[in-house]
Parts: sequence; C-alpha cells; structure tokens
Amino acid sequence: MRSSSLLVLLLATPLLAAEPQIHRDLPYANTKEERQTLDVYAPTGGKQHPIVIWIHGGGWQAGNKSEVQKKPEAFVAKGFVFVSINYRLLPKATIKQMGQDVARAIRWVHDHASAYGGDPHTMLVMGHSAGAQLAALICTDERYLKAEKLSLTIIKGCVPVDGDTYDVPLQIKTVEQRRADIYKKKFGDLESQKDLSPVTHVARGKHIPPFLILHVAEHPETGGQSQRLVKALHEAGIPAQAYPAAGKNHTTINADLGTENDKPTQVLFAFVTRALQGK
Repeated sequence: MRSSSLLVLLLATPLLAAEPQIHRDLPYANTKEERQTLDVYAPTGGKQHPIVIWIHGGGWQAGNKSEVQKKPEAFVAKGFVFVSINYRLLPKATIKQMGQDVARAIRWVHDHASAYGGDPHTMLVMGHSAGAQLAALICTDERYLKAEKLSLTIIKGCVPVDGDTYDVPLQIKTVEQRRADIYKKKFGDLESQKDLSPVTHVARGKHIPPFLILHVAEHPETGGQSQRLVKALHEAGIPAQAYPAAGKNHTTINADLGTENDKPTQVLFAFVTRALQGK
C-alpha cells in the first residue's frame, strides 16, 4: 500500500504544467534496435514514486513513444515517473514478440527505477489502441513477465484505452470480411488469436491487477470488447470498470488524456488512487 502522503498528493494535486526530467532513447534490450528503446519522464526530486508504463498504438505496425501529448506532464505533476516505450512492429516482429518487448521494457524499468526516483514494485501499465491490447495482455498472461523473472504483483493497475482486440476471435467474427482478413494476417491462426487475447488468460489467483478500461462511448466495437473483458475479469473476481467516454473518438480519447477538465482523465486518476490504496 502506498503512503498516505502520496495518496493525498494524488487527490489534491491539480493538473498543472510540470517540468519533468526527460531521458530519451534508453535501450532496454541490450540492442541497437531503435524500436527497443524507451523515454523516462521523472519528477525532479523524491524517491519511491509510482511508475506508469505507457504503450503507444498504431495498429501494431506504426506509432512511436514520442506520441504522448500531455500525459507525461500530467502524471509527473501527480508524483509519478512516466515511461513511454517503443516496441518492434509488424512485419518485422509478431504481436507475441511485441508483448515480449513490453515485458523486457518493464524488466529494465524495474532494474533502473531507483535512478529516476521510481518504485520498482509499484507500476501501472497503460496503452492506447494496439497498445491497449498489449497492456491488457501483459497484465493477464503472466508468462511474459515470468520470462523476465518478474511477477504480476508489481503491477498495481491496468488501463487499456479504446482497444478492440481483447477477444480476437470475437472481433474477427464481428467485423466485415476485409477487416477480418487483416486481423487474421496480424494475429495468425485461431490458436494464436486465442493466445493473444487477454480474455483467454483471465483467472483467479494470478495477481491480475484491477482494470480501468476506457473506450469511446459511441463505438460499438471498442465498447463491446471492453465489456467482454470486464465480464471476464468480474467472473474471476478481479475489480474492473469500463468507462464510456462521451464526445470522444479514437484519436481524442487518447490525445486528451492528461488535459485539464477532461472527464476520462479525472476517472483515470480516481482509479489510480484507488489502485494504489489496494482497493
């Protein structure tokens, strides 16, 4: 459980402009591969700050860790270390390998957290679109972190944002044939689709963290997939909430996170506070 002083800070600190210490392009996999690097945004002082791991979207074939808008400033102002990661993309890597990259990045952050004022045992994993699927996968399929000799116990909360592939076979059945074929190409055969679906791995006793699943209110696919994941989590006794963001689209629900007076941002920080309290 976090200290009472940190919880008071989370509740009381407004979303004001902050000047985080920025460390860019840090390699996390002992390679020179640009896609296996991360950026750290850290408070200027203090220790044992909770850490946010952010996973960008882009259809598993595009996107960049630099596309974080106001999120780093918002989280650092609330006393977090914010880490935005790159990962290898299609067609050079499979989605499973992307999950392995995310786990490697978390391992690196765990090992180097103290250098940036972070608490290696208090992380939250978040991501948008394709990054939402990867965030949910890492937080339900414990094999990814186990391969890095880590446990899901260090993850205190998961926030997927407007993902549509928490149950990949269901999504493929839902969409028109052209899009179904695209998903099949990206996710592989039925066995692979199931293995890369977070809902497949939801079970009791695995230390799966609480979930807040943000989605566009008017989007039937991301809304339906969010409810599907919430149902699976609830059936396993895991706290989970899907929040339909009114007036947003797939782009703005992500771009507006961290901005003042943004309702999903308010819901997000309320969830984070509860998660750090262990509620």
